[in-house]
Amino acid sequence: MKRDAYGLMTSTDSHEAQRAFESAVFGLAAHRPNVGTALQTTLTADPDHVAGHALKGFANLILAKSELTAPAAAAFQDARAAMASKDGGTGDERILVKALDAAVNGSFAHAAELLDHGFEDRSAAFLPFKISHALRFMLGDAAGMLGASTRAVDRLGSGTPAAGFFLGCHAFSLEEHGYYDEALAAGQRAVSLQPDDSWGLHAVSHVFEMRGDTAEGIDWLENSRKAWSRCNNFSFHMAWHLALLHLERGDHDRVLQIYDDEVRPQQTDDFRDMANAVSLLWRMEQSGIHVGSRWMEAAEVAYRRRTDTTLIFAALHNLAAMVAVGDRRGVEELVAQIDAKAMGTDDQARIAAEIGAPMARILAGLDAPADRRVLEKMVANLPKIGGSNAQRDFFVLALAKAVGGGGDNAGVSRIGQIRQRLKAEDRLFRSIEYSSGMALSA
Repeated sequence: MKRDAYGLMTSTDSHEAQRAFESAVFGLAAHRPNVGTALQTTLTADPDHVAGHALKGFANLILAKSELTAPAAAAFQDARAAMASKDGGTGDERILVKALDAAVNGSFAHAAELLDHGFEDRSAAFLPFKISHALRFMLGDAAGMLGASTRAVDRLGSGTPAAGFFLGCHAFSLEEHGYYDEALAAGQRAVSLQPDDSWGLHAVSHVFEMRGDTAEGIDWLENSRKAWSRCNNFSFHMAWHLALLHLERGDHDRVLQIYDDEVRPQQTDDFRDMANAVSLLWRMEQSGIHVGSRWMEAAEVAYRRRTDTTLIFAALHNLAAMVAVGDRRGVEELVAQIDAKAMGTDDQARIAAEIGAPMARILAGLDAPADRRVLEKMVANLPKIGGSNAQRDFFVLALAKAVGGGGDNAGVSRIGQIRQRLKAEDRLFRSIEYSSGMALSA
């Protein structure tokens, strides 16, 4: 048995596999593009590396594509077989595999609970902590993220190798609760301890954006560009934040340049890349920017994924892209898919029922909020879609736009009041308020 550099006890006897697996864990923490290669090296050196198979399974699930469910299930079976070949594996490996089983079966929430409780007495083990953080992020479980990160940070030793990465996750968890002073301090400390901690960099950028500290946010992202530009497609997301800050400044040419060169330099169907593209294009249009044919590319990708409701957050962004180009057939098909998903029993089915289906119908222009009570319930349920407050702000804005289009100025104002609990008022929301007032006077 070996304890890796990040606190996980594994059953491997291969030094090469151990080094490669540690590289994969570092790559996961730093959002580097080498995770897949490092995992392949791990499993070549030790085909029965239990944690390697488990991480491969989780990595497939976190991409949230229907076609990757089978590879994730196969990785789970490989992990079980590897465990059996190593006399049941270590206690750490057994927890990882049990959590993967839950996640493969559609319960990210239960998987995260298993990881949190299973490593409660050894919270300095970074990999299970990071996986749980990622799963809870996808569920919009800010309370779960903060609880886990607080426990971990409280127990950090001065020599914990992943201390900076733990603090980066804690900074993000604090920011999602609106604890901006604490988040700023934790994020800056995270980056000072671990300059490769792009998640910590990201958390600090969130603070500046949500506070409306536009100039500070731009400076922070530009000065840290050397670190986040080395990331995998997470660099596209960091550029998205930079574009939002420039949009708030009214620098439209710069926003378009960032979109083309850094937010959407590749026409991928990764749901995170699509969320960046769709939400930024929508904001640009609402701000009076002519985006040309950029919507068509995003809508074509969305149409190809119109039957995929693996992650409601992703499906709603795809829906918005098709709405933008007037693809009624694609819109109706995806709305029907979300409605059907809501009849299921797993985590995402519950999310579809509680917020995904009603939000989809509003985005599609099929429904409007019936009354103020329904409106407030929708805003309250939005975190269940997953992602961050900054990402979900797209849905808040779209909901306000739909309400304002019907001339409900009071409804828009109420959404604004709720929104201000986390985000400073900005020029885009003010323009929606102004438009709703114009609709009312008309």
